[in-house]
Amino acid sequence: MILDLLPEDHPMLKTEAERFDFENPPMDATELFQNLKDTMIANHGVGLAAPQVGIPYQAFVLGDPSNPDSVFSVFNPKIVHSAGDVLMEEGCLTFPGLFIKIKRASGIRARFSGHDGYVETMDFNGYTARIFLHEYDHLQGVRFVDIASKLRIERAKKQKSKLDRKRKHNEQNAFDYGSPRIG
Repeated sequence: MILDLLPEDHPMLKTEAERFDFENPPMDATELFQNLKDTMIANHGVGLAAPQVGIPYQAFVLGDPSNPDSVFSVFNPKIVHSAGDVLMEEGCLTFPGLFIKIKRASGIRARFSGHDGYVETMDFNGYTARIFLHEYDHLQGVRFVDIASKLRIERAKKQKSKLDRKRKHNEQNAFDYGSPRIG
């Protein structure tokens, strides 16, 4: 089932998520995984945390939306090691079209459960580490705009506004000239 994303100012997005209790599950973990996966793919994301759709538990998914078999679940994660820092642009499904440069670890080791409740420890590097850390932040009640500098946020908002105007202008011109529009 595809779930609705919460608006960026919703209080749940600034609240630490509860641990998912596998011994007394508050909901079906496999169903939660599937709903998060379906919602992430439908929104063309590479990660999605449960709080972003109004579910207050420590759970998220990540993977390639063009390859649904690559998407996996993360419940109750803990970062046990991190190394290196890399400054890269990232976006968020909660803030569509906003891309901000954020400094994050280039590699991490994390311990977590899958939706089956089995605990494992894995290493993540590069872009996958970045996605993991971004979604992990959502579970802590931290949005990427909360850790970016004001200057970077303002630059990103100006860029988004510029792109939105350009897109709107292009759409109007396509319509004005009788070009076919799909959608």
